[in-house]
Amino acid sequence: MKTSFHINATIAIALKFPKENLRWLIKTSFILAIMRLKFLLEQKIARMEVFIVERAMSVEERIRRAEEIYEKRRQGESRPITKVNVNNTQKKDIKLLKKMIIQILVCISIYLVIYAIYNNKYVFSEDFIKKANEILSYDTNFGELYQNAKNQLEIWFKAITTQEEGQEQTESENQAVDEQNAIGGASGEEIVQDITTQGEINEQEQSQTAGLSQTEQDIQNVKNTTTFIKPVEGTISSSYGRREAATGSVPKDHTGTDIAAPMGTKIKSATEGEVVLVSEEGDYGKHIKVQIGEVSIIYAHCNQLYVKQGDIVTQGQEIAEVGSTGNSTGPHLHFEIRYSERTVNPQSILEL
Repeated sequence: MKTSFHINATIAIALKFPKENLRWLIKTSFILAIMRLKFLLEQKIARMEVFIVERAMSVEERIRRAEEIYEKRRQGESRPITKVNVNNTQKKDIKLLKKMIIQILVCISIYLVIYAIYNNKYVFSEDFIKKANEILSYDTNFGELYQNAKNQLEIWFKAITTQEEGQEQTESENQAVDEQNAIGGASGEEIVQDITTQGEINEQEQSQTAGLSQTEQDIQNVKNTTTFIKPVEGTISSSYGRREAATGSVPKDHTGTDIAAPMGTKIKSATEGEVVLVSEEGDYGKHIKVQIGEVSIIYAHCNQLYVKQGDIVTQGQEIAEVGSTGNSTGPHLHFEIRYSERTVNPQSILEL
């Protein structure tokens, strides 16, 4: 009702102007409304661009930017932080958009009224008033219109961002392929032939391992991926698997091979790899775990340890001394090999 009153009042005032001045007034109002719409859209686009740029920043750039802001604050050069209420800003944008749309509707209404005055003989007849009241009584949900426009803009910016990322990924993949072709000098036929040959080799390996048990497959995988040397000279005092335990504290299911040797004998790393565990807890006593791919080796019941967690050891490097720490009945090395954390018989891998 309030909007209808303002529009009718505007029409009444507009009728007092000469024809040329009235046209100028309508055009000016319409241009101002369009300029206001352009200004709001530019603000919205600028905010979206800032949002996209911030998302595209890497972690290093964000850290560098935070450090710059921190340095400026320490030196007293930074400006005071202005708190912005996002909800109030959104409400203000909605109010401005509503006001702009109302201005456009007023301009259109004035133009239609003046056009009717100059081109029809039944100005403000009953039919005209009835139709005008029907149009003015229509309730437009400006909030919904604004939300729909906002969603469309977000979808548009998201589509642009996704398209740019896809293009960058495609360009990087093409560049990698070009570099590979340039380095190797292989033609398309040679690449296809290599892929076919590799597929045939994989099929043969799968057919060979299809009839093997899990333990046999693990042993084969360890042999194919890792080379071993004897970690210590001594006598095998207990083999891998089930055994008759001398005391109740000794487990009957032995997960490694025990090599008896004098106290303090140097233990060499059977393989190269990374030391992923150094501990003195549990039945293993002082022990080391070395990892190389999916293969891990445990050296347990040691007297002294020469390495620490995170060290890279080479094959044959002295890493510990034979001892009797933990759940042990005498000085020896508990030598254990695992593949994907499943134990295998060390004597099936190398001669001890």
